[in-house]
Formats: sequence, structure tokens, C-alpha cells
Amino acid sequence: MTDMYDVIVAGGSISGLLTAREVAKRGHSVLVLEEGFEVGSPEHCGGLVSESALKELGIEPSEKSFECKIDSAKVFFPNGDNFSIDSRNQEIIVVNRRELDKQVARQAKDNGAEIIVKASFKNKNSNIIETSIGNFDCKVFVDCRGTSILANKNKDGIYPTAQYEVYADWIKKDQVEVYLDQEKFPGFFAWIIPSGNGVGKVGVSGNSISSVQAINEFLKNKGKFSVIRKIYAPIWIKGPIKQFVHGNTVIVGDAAGQAKPTTAGGIFSCGMGGIFAGQSISKYLKTNIESELSNYETLWRNKFGKEFEKQILARKILSRIDNKTVNKLYSFITPEIINDISKKDDFDFHTGSIIKLLGLKRSLGTAQALIGSEIKKLIPG
Repeated sequence: MTDMYDVIVAGGSISGLLTAREVAKRGHSVLVLEEGFEVGSPEHCGGLVSESALKELGIEPSEKSFECKIDSAKVFFPNGDNFSIDSRNQEIIVVNRRELDKQVARQAKDNGAEIIVKASFKNKNSNIIETSIGNFDCKVFVDCRGTSILANKNKDGIYPTAQYEVYADWIKKDQVEVYLDQEKFPGFFAWIIPSGNGVGKVGVSGNSISSVQAINEFLKNKGKFSVIRKIYAPIWIKGPIKQFVHGNTVIVGDAAGQAKPTTAGGIFSCGMGGIFAGQSISKYLKTNIESELSNYETLWRNKFGKEFEKQILARKILSRIDNKTVNKLYSFITPEIINDISKKDDFDFHTGSIIKLLGLKRSLGTAQALIGSEIKKLIPG
């Protein structure tokens, strides 16, 4: 006889844990299966998130999970040109994802969820979930196994990525750095995200690159450093999958393509996926009305759908241009644009910033000549 749960969640990511929290606090039994030796490891995420996003997720960063505040973002072009954005109004912080996930795991457990580590999903046969530690029965199965699920289905949407945690005196504790270079990081960029003064995460990603070679070359050009940890994990850049719910299987987080197509960041969008899923699953369990289960997808797309459509288009446009064009785009950026972004724009819904940085509204004709007619689709009517 197998153990019975209302809900089984495969994957102890923030999306899976928030799904479990929402289900458990409404009185339903839920089991989270995490294949790693602990929740939060390995830590793939850069850890950038807005304070408002965490508040909406119901998370108050603990002393362990909070690392630093970000006051500015500096963007470098291939030829060395650069500009800085004052990001203090956007209230962006860096969190330690390992500790943040543990914090959310505690929330889920305190509400009644059960979490088992070193337990991996193997197969689903009707309501029976086969795992490395035995079989379980459930009413709803939640798949939060990450981008590896997508990689098996669509390799074109996966970019190889390397992120090293390093000690280096060139890392500033309150400044994020982004490096655009279509030859070294085609379709994406390199980044530096501080976790303190002289310590942080350095990463690279791009279409079909050797991530090891690219990050080693990038670090070599930056100066002296010491590596603390190396993480290699793919990112997904094609946005949400077509359907989040299949029968009694619900797909959430990175496995559903809910990370930002522009940056692959997903704490907020994947986390909200977990909350919407958990709330909808709970209503389904109480009513047995199937439309309540699929309402999760409606809620998520209503909140993020239009923004993600624009991000996918922006990603498509930016992946098509060469370094010469990228360098020309720098001429569109005025002090007024930078000031406008610094004072008004939203970190979590940032295509407005991309439009301004490309100079689209101010110089549509010039931008069209550089990038193509598709930019019109980015601009609100």
C-alpha cells in the first residue's frame, strides 16, 4: 500500500516550495521531493530581486538570506563605452538563494508540508508517483524540476551558462555590471552581481558558447580573483511553455518557462507561479472542479503574459544584431533617458527600460534601420 498525499511536488525550488506553502496552509497534505542533498543547492541563481517582489511572495529576507542592496547598474558595450543607471528607487537587493530557499522551506514546513531530500522523481503512472525512495499516491502532481525538463524538448531555447562565486577587489558591493558582446556572449551577456564588497557572482551565457572558456577569458581580463564555487547550469530564454496544466499534472517555475526571457531571472515570476498554482490546486481539491486547476495558468498569464511577450521579442531583436550595431545603439542613450529609467522604471517589468535604452520612441527611423521593422511591436500603441 502506498502513502497518500493530496499533492506531491517534484523539486524543492522556490516555485515548488511556495506551491507547497500555499497548499499546506489551506489544510491539504503535501509532500515535496528534492533530489539534492539539501534545499537550495546547487545555487544557480544570481540572486537579484526587488524588495516589492519578495513582499508580494510573502517573504521577508532573513539576516542569512539578505546579502546587499544595489544602488546602481553599469552597462558596458563591446567597444568599452558604458553608462550607469541609478537603481535606488527600484529597491533591488541581492539574496543568498540557498538561504532564501531554506527560509521558504521553513514556511512550507511550518504550515504542514513534508519535505524529503535526496529523493528524485522517476515516473508518473496515473495517480502513482514513482520515486527513488518508493511510490506515493496523490490527487495532484506538481512538476518543478527546472530547465532540464525543457532542455530535453527544445534545445534551441537553452543557452549554456557558467557562474562563478569569486573574491575580487574589482567587485563593488552596491553595483551590478552587465557586459554586452555579441561575439563573446551571442544573444546574451556577462554579468557581475555583488554579494558584498570584494565578493560576488560572475557569470556568462550565450548561444552555443563554451561557457567554461568564455568565463575564464572574461575573468582573466578583469584582473586578480579567487574562485569560491563554480556552477554550470543551462538557462531557458524562450518564455513560457504552451500549457501549464495537463490533467492532474501542474507544471510550475523554470519547468514551465516562467523565468524572464531577457535575463533568465525568475525569483518573482517563478515564485508567483508557485503561489498561483498552490491557490488554484487548493480550490480544486475543495470543489473537484477542473477549471479551478487550470485557473492557475490564467492568473499567471494575466500578470506576466504581455510583459513576457515583449521580452521574447526584445530577446529576438537583440540576438540578431552584431557588435557594430550594439555600439551604435549607445549613441541613442541620453542623460534624460538614463534619468527617466532611474526614477520611474520597474525592475520586475522592464521592457519599458529596454525600449528607452534602444532609443526607439525618440528615434524610431534610425533604430529601424539598425534593427529592423519588428521593433514596432515592442512599442505600445
